[in-house]
Amino acid sequence: MNAQSPAKPLSALKAGPLVGRVRVPGDKSISHRALIFGALATGTTRIKGLLEAEDVINTARAVAALGASAEKQGDLWVVKGRGVGGLRTPDGPLDFGNSGTGTRLMMGVVAGHPITVTMTGDASLSRRPMRRVLGPLVEMGLEIMEPGKETLPLTLRGTSELMPIVYRLPVPSAQVKSAVLIAGLHAAGKTTIIEREPTRDHTERMLRHFGATVTNETKGEETYITVDGDAELAGKHIIVPGDPSSAAFLVAAALIVPGSDITIEGVLVNPTRTGLYLTLQEMGGDLTFENAREEGGEPVADIRVRFSRLKGVHVPAERAPSMIDEYPVLAAISAFAEGQTRMDGLAELKVKESDRLQATAAGLIANGARADVDGDTLIVEGGGGLNGGGIVATHLDHRIAMAFLTASLASKTPIVVDDATMIATSFPEFRPIMETLGARYAEVAR
Repeated sequence: MNAQSPAKPLSALKAGPLVGRVRVPGDKSISHRALIFGALATGTTRIKGLLEAEDVINTARAVAALGASAEKQGDLWVVKGRGVGGLRTPDGPLDFGNSGTGTRLMMGVVAGHPITVTMTGDASLSRRPMRRVLGPLVEMGLEIMEPGKETLPLTLRGTSELMPIVYRLPVPSAQVKSAVLIAGLHAAGKTTIIEREPTRDHTERMLRHFGATVTNETKGEETYITVDGDAELAGKHIIVPGDPSSAAFLVAAALIVPGSDITIEGVLVNPTRTGLYLTLQEMGGDLTFENAREEGGEPVADIRVRFSRLKGVHVPAERAPSMIDEYPVLAAISAFAEGQTRMDGLAELKVKESDRLQATAAGLIANGARADVDGDTLIVEGGGGLNGGGIVATHLDHRIAMAFLTASLASKTPIVVDDATMIATSFPEFRPIMETLGARYAEVAR
């Protein structure tokens, strides 16, 4: 998506029952990592089910610009790696579009190479802080060519002589953890991340799959995650399971549209990613995991979900890392639950593609719900559903757009999101998949 593309407002019409079996595109987090680790491996990596959304394609382009080929061949993506430390200086800036994940993980890659790289992104990404990831990487030896600068565009200089570190995460962040572990592949010695609250562990799982030595040790309430440096990765075959963050919108829609009964096949159900589904079950949602299995080192299942009468719940702060991307859609459907839903520990939402905390509350209020932000807590008073009729300011945030299009399927009158173009950054098939289940959409004149 060009950052200057004209906005395209969109609305979802009140839906009849949503019914059917569908698949959602591959998991975004795993897709980014498969491309990056394929580039750092020797030999060929073949990836089945890669998410072909703009965020991931920008990572594929970045990998290619650094000297590793990444291209689609039939139904596979094939990456020919250059080995740990083998990437080269690109001919121009690396443009990550809207992708914070691609940017931060690639900072860990650049740190371990004696190359100078300029990273750029769209207007939304260029407002997002990079301080948390740059801090430990600078400690390891990465150099920021514009001292003190913490937002894109940034020019970084790596080194082939990174120092291993022991780093305690100040806040739960899988992106910071992953960037440091990736940099640790290049260091002489062991690099350790200490985390108090579990975060997504896709990096650790996939690094082991590629041949790195990664260990976990629990000490009291903390987990020590250590990667051995001077690593050698070997190309692998990767199957990318369905993205649970994308599946969340389908699940939410089925829960609030009367008569719905859908099954989403082959979804990633890694415990570090299923906080939303646990929460929906606590709310009384008829949601079950079927045909559980393992693919490529990750747990996978089919998710069946049927319309349910939901009740408000308290979502504890410690659950936030396992569902951080799903709070906007949870908040949107909480308006349809009986009673209050309280979501604690949402500081991370303030530094996403937008300030998702305020944007979500504002969207709810604009459409007749009672919602309040109290520090890092979002409170939604349910019981009446949504009246609709309001316009939601998305702030170039794909998840805000999809959350309110989902809620619009059951609101009394349609909700309009001010722009739907950025949905392509993570879930370009959102509308057509929803339409196969019975949803209908209307483009709105500006």
